[in-house]
Amino acid sequence: MRKNIVAGNWKMNNDLAQTELLLTDLKNQNQTSNAEVMVAPTFTNLYHASEALKTANIEVVAQNMHFAENGAYTGEINASMLKSVGVETVILGHSERREYFNETDELLAKKVDAALANNMRVIFCFGEELADRKSGNHENIVESQIKNALFHLEASAFNHIVLAYEPVWAIGTGETASPEQAQDMHAFIRKTLADTYGNDVADSVSILYGGSVKPANAQEIFSKPDVDGGLIGGASLKAEDFFAIVNAF
Repeated sequence: MRKNIVAGNWKMNNDLAQTELLLTDLKNQNQTSNAEVMVAPTFTNLYHASEALKTANIEVVAQNMHFAENGAYTGEINASMLKSVGVETVILGHSERREYFNETDELLAKKVDAALANNMRVIFCFGEELADRKSGNHENIVESQIKNALFHLEASAFNHIVLAYEPVWAIGTGETASPEQAQDMHAFIRKTLADTYGNDVADSVSILYGGSVKPANAQEIFSKPDVDGGLIGGASLKAEDFFAIVNAF
């Protein structure tokens, strides 16, 4: 059975003091759903967050990692470094990494391989931009992003992969994606998996929605049959809002 997952991506927000306050607020929230809960602080606060949340039912995950095991890659972080501070899951392919840091499908395939080789779980992100949606090319874009980065893997690898669909066109653009549009794309993604790996794999993979989920719309979005949770941005920076989303299941 697929897991319901709500993951908070804090992006480049919160210094140590702000992180401590948010972690305390998170621990004081009451979870009434069965969703798996994750938060992704900045690299500098991963160890502190991991230690602080050891007794809470909240997993600390990383926002990114490099594909190499070590070497002359100034400023980068590898899988073993993440694992050494208690991090077992990493977000890869986020739309901001693709846009601002020119991460390609080929590069992301190497990152996915490195994470899996180190027995890490991957939250793999993908999604189309506004021009793709308006031209009707959105399904082709999503299909190519998934296939190019993931479809070299054996079926068993998907036991360690969570997918996260980000309609880039609906994030900070003034455009809005309806729950029905989210469901349609999630169903397409699941069919894409099924066509290559079979229904058993497709039906076992959690697919998260990353299109500006908020307390006001979470319940309707999460009620859709192929939406298994959310990758939450801004709303994850306020503990009450974040857990209102968690409890929307």
